[in-house]
Amino acid sequence: MQRHLHVSLDLKTRPLEPQPPPALLQVLSAAPHRMLFFAGACSVLLSMLWWTLALAAGAAGWTHWPAAPVPGIWAHGMLAQYGMLGPFIFGFSLTVFPRWSGQPELGRGAYVPVFAGVFGGYLLALLGLLDLRPLLVAGFALMLAGWCYGIARLARVLRTAAGRDAWARSILLALLAGAAGLALFLGFLLGAPATWAVAAIRIGTYAFLLPVFFSVIHRMLPFFAGNVVPGYVVRRPAWSLPLVWLLLLAHLACDALGLPLLRAPVDALLALAFLGHWIAWQPWKARRPGLLAVLYLAFAWLPVAFALFAVAGLRGEDAYGPWSMAALHALTVGFFGSMLVAMVTRVTHGHSGRPLSMGPIPWFTFLAVQAVAIGRVADALAGAGPWALTLTAMGWVLAFLPWALRAGWIYLTPRRDGRPG
Repeated sequence: MQRHLHVSLDLKTRPLEPQPPPALLQVLSAAPHRMLFFAGACSVLLSMLWWTLALAAGAAGWTHWPAAPVPGIWAHGMLAQYGMLGPFIFGFSLTVFPRWSGQPELGRGAYVPVFAGVFGGYLLALLGLLDLRPLLVAGFALMLAGWCYGIARLARVLRTAAGRDAWARSILLALLAGAAGLALFLGFLLGAPATWAVAAIRIGTYAFLLPVFFSVIHRMLPFFAGNVVPGYVVRRPAWSLPLVWLLLLAHLACDALGLPLLRAPVDALLALAFLGHWIAWQPWKARRPGLLAVLYLAFAWLPVAFALFAVAGLRGEDAYGPWSMAALHALTVGFFGSMLVAMVTRVTHGHSGRPLSMGPIPWFTFLAVQAVAIGRVADALAGAGPWALTLTAMGWVLAFLPWALRAGWIYLTPRRDGRPG
C-alpha cells in the first residue's frame, strides 16, 4: 500500500516528460532554411496554380469558379511576392545573419513561429481567395504577425553583433518595408482606400524584394566566384547599396505621383548600375561551375528589365502598358524566378551535404523559367490575349514542379553527410 501511494504521489508531483515530436517534424525543424524553404517550395506551386486557374476561368468564362474578394491581379501580386518569396527570404536571413556576425545558430524558438505565421497566414489567405473574405483577412493578419516576429529576431541578432554589416542591415530594412506593405494591404482589406493595396504591391517589388535580392547578390556572388575562379577580382563597392536604394525609392515615388517621364531617367540609371555591376563581376570568367554561371545569367535580367521600364516611361505608359508589363515580367519572372532557382539550389545543396553543382532537375527548371520569362515578355509586347497569359502561368507551374518536389523531399530528409541541421 505504501509503495502504491509513493508511486501515486510521485506521478502527481513530477512534471510529465515532454514527448519528442515525430521524426519527420524533427528533421523539418532542424534548421530555419528547412522549414521556410519548404514553405516557399509549396507556395511557388500553389500561388501560380491558383493564378493559372483564375486566368483560365476568366478566359473561358467559368461561372462556377469562386471569385476572389479583391481584384485577382492584386491578390496575385501580394501572394506571389510576400507569400511565395517571403518564406525563402526569412529562411535565408535566419540562417545567415548569425553566421555573418559570428554568433551561434538560432534555435527553433526563433524560426518556428515565423514559419507558422507567414506560411499559415499564406495558406489561410489562399483559401480566402475562394470567395472567403474572412479567411483572406485572417490570413494576412497572421502573415503580418509572423513577419514582425521574424524581424524582431533578426534585429536582435544585429543588436548583439560585434560589428556593422551593411548587407544584413539592408536586408532588415527591406523586410521592414515588406511589413509596411503587408500592413497597408491588411488595412485595405479592412476598408482603407484602394491606393493602399496598390502601394503595398509596389512596395513589395521595389522596396522589399529588389533590395533583398540585390543585397544578397552584392555580397555573395563575388564571394562565390572568388572561391572557385582563378584570377578573379572581388568587387563589392560600398556605394552600391545606398545608390540602388535611393534609385528604387525614386522609382517608387515617380510611380506614386504618376510621372512616367520623370521615372524614365531613374530607370535608365538603374539599368546602367546593374549592367555595370554585372560587368564588374566578370561573367566571362565564371562560366563554370554551373551553379555559379546561373547566378550571372539570372542577374542579367535586371538591366534588361529596367531598360524596358525606361522605354515604358519615355512612352508615357502607366503600369499596365505593354512595355511596362514586359518590364515587370522581365523583373519578376526573369530575375526573381531565375535567381530563386539559382540561390535556393545552392543553399539547399550546401546545407544538405550535397555537391555544390546544378543537377538535371535544377537545370531543367532554370532553363524552363528562361523560356517562360521570354514568352511572358513577348506576350506583353504583342498584346497577347488571356489564353496566352494562362499558358505562361501554366508554364511556371510545370517548370517549378519537379524542382519544388525534389526540394521538399530534401527538406524532409536528414543531411547526406550525417551532420546536424
